[in-house]
Amino acid sequence: MTTELSVSASSLRLRWRKVAIPALFLLLGIVYASWASRIPSIRDALQLDAASLSLALLCGGLGAVASFPLAAWLNAHYGPRRSAWYGGIVLLLSLPAIALAPNLPLLMVVSLFYGAASSCFDVAINALGAEAEKKAGRSIMSMLHAWFCVGTFCGALLGSAIAALDIAPLWHFLFLSLLFAMPLRMGYSALPNDRPLRDPAHKIFAIPHGHLVALGIIGFCGAIVEGSVADWSGLYMRDHMHAGNGGAPLAYAGFAGMMLIARLVGDRLKERHGARKVVGYGSLMAAGGIFLAVSASQIPVAILGFAIAGAGVAMVFPFVFSAAGRHGSTALAGVATLGYSGGLIGPPAVGFLAHGWGLQAALAFVGVLCCAVAVAASRAKWLE
Repeated sequence: MTTELSVSASSLRLRWRKVAIPALFLLLGIVYASWASRIPSIRDALQLDAASLSLALLCGGLGAVASFPLAAWLNAHYGPRRSAWYGGIVLLLSLPAIALAPNLPLLMVVSLFYGAASSCFDVAINALGAEAEKKAGRSIMSMLHAWFCVGTFCGALLGSAIAALDIAPLWHFLFLSLLFAMPLRMGYSALPNDRPLRDPAHKIFAIPHGHLVALGIIGFCGAIVEGSVADWSGLYMRDHMHAGNGGAPLAYAGFAGMMLIARLVGDRLKERHGARKVVGYGSLMAAGGIFLAVSASQIPVAILGFAIAGAGVAMVFPFVFSAAGRHGSTALAGVATLGYSGGLIGPPAVGFLAHGWGLQAALAFVGVLCCAVAVAASRAKWLE
């Protein structure tokens, strides 16, 4: 009986090892979209204007960018597997803490921890993905990021349904944290121990240079697009398009859903046409989608525009991280620092633009950035 139980446990661990990394990307996507989908509710509960909300979003971005040296240190000392475990725990704890914040200053503090945890977790699972891609000998990063999109799509739809039922964000976030605690632990237990040998001469973190800077800039603009749509599309639908609580998150759901579909075929498109063309033409398509959304007079047309934008911008992060990951986890963390700085600057910048010029004009600026990504990608030989 003991032998049978041991064999059964070993078999279960092997099955979980095959799905552990996709499951971690899925978890991050659901958490990310759940927070994004409830921003209107949290804003209304704390009675924040666009500028005040931007400060909270800015703190989330500050936490993310400032923690990249920590993420690199964790990966260098403990390996991506354990780094994902540590970052995931703090991430699941910080999500309900956001809903508990009674005022703007505490919301800013909690957002700082949330941003730091999400970036550490993100770098760790991308390092796991880059290592798995090396072992596979073929492009799989787009498929892994597709699982992130499965999470964002499901999280946005779930957020829409829960918001329509007028369930408070606290119970929504607490439920998700309890639900994903066990899969996080199972994924950590199933993955092989990758704790690296410590080398005192090894440089743990470095600001990227050369072509890695160009990769970081492309990721920077891509982060602005993704973060701005995630944080502001729901408010745009509520305030400008006059959608209800349940309808407002559907813009981001469309964005995430089409991003998912695009990433499912992204690896094949890369092998056939090359990363530069896929990212370049896709970014032009994203710009068209954003411009369609901000010029729409009907809710379905606006949702369609955001969906087109999601399909177009989908390949930026997978291919940038794949190219950076070929230079090791230190390079990956450095490029991620530049890339996710867009998450620091973008959503708050859109908020301040919206405060002065209106949210419609602010989102149109995001469409212009998509055009900039297309130009940069067409010249980035290092994406291949």
